[in-house]
Parts: sequence; structure tokens; C-alpha cells
Amino acid sequence: MTRRRVVVRGLVQGVWFRDSTLRLAQRHRVAGWVRNRADGTVEAVFEGDPGAVERLVDFCRVGPPDARVDAVETTEEEPEGLRGFDVR
Repeated sequence: MTRRRVVVRGLVQGVWFRDSTLRLAQRHRVAGWVRNRADGTVEAVFEGDPGAVERLVDFCRVGPPDARVDAVETTEEEPEGLRGFDVR
């Protein structure tokens, strides 16, 4: 079990980033959440199998088709045992 926090910068709001992340997290059985922040970034937390979490982080480096990702910051954190995935 691993946990990663991701902050994505660029044109990442209003381009289905959160919904795309939600669907991918559900497909790979990754727990956590994703949200838009007031500064125009998207923040997400992913918990689960290390390979599945890495797939979500890789997705964040590209985003959905209409997104333009300029930078991604990732931080490893201690897992909290989250269940399910939410859009906040």
C-alpha cells in the first residue's frame, strides 16, 4: 500500500480532469480524492497498490485530451486506509 499527493499545474480546470481521474482511479481500484484548488491547480491523493497509484500519477503528467499540464509535484505520504474515490 502506498499513498501519493499530486498537485497539477497548467490548463487543468474545466477540461474534465477530475472526472477522468475519478474514472481511472475506480478502474484501477485506487482510493483517494481529487479537487480543484482556488489557485487554478488540481490536487489529488491516491492510495493503493504501488503500480496502480503510479498509473494515476502518470495520467496526471498528461491529463485528459483538452488539458495542458505544465508541472506536476508529487509527495509520498503515509497511507491512511482510505476507501473509495471522491471528487471534492
